[in-house]
Amino acid sequence: MSSLTFAPAASMPDVNVTGELIRVVLSLGAIVALIFVAGWLTRRLQSRQFAGGRRLRCVESMQVSARERVLLIEADGKRLLVGVGAGGVRALHVYEGSVPVEPAPALAPLPPFAELLGRLGRKS
Repeated sequence: MSSLTFAPAASMPDVNVTGELIRVVLSLGAIVALIFVAGWLTRRLQSRQFAGGRRLRCVESMQVSARERVLLIEADGKRLLVGVGAGGVRALHVYEGSVPVEPAPALAPLPPFAELLGRLGRKS
């Protein structure tokens, strides 16, 4: 039989558990923060109007069947109803007159952070 020998305790490296835990938590927090920053930046860049503006945009779309859909497109101040399917694209209707201005949705103000934390604490 072979005899097992163990190294003395003095040769094992000291591991600072608290320091390692703090490092892991900070790394995780940094990754989560990067995800939120990337999402915010993406939304901000998508909503920005670039130089010259956009003259064509899809206002709405609706699936009619598995292969066909109807699109409401705004182009140079006019709205067009367009059918798209396997056979191609066809203009269904051109709306006359000016395009109605859609009001921006009003956002309700957020309650203070302390109140949100209080609600969370009461639920559990």
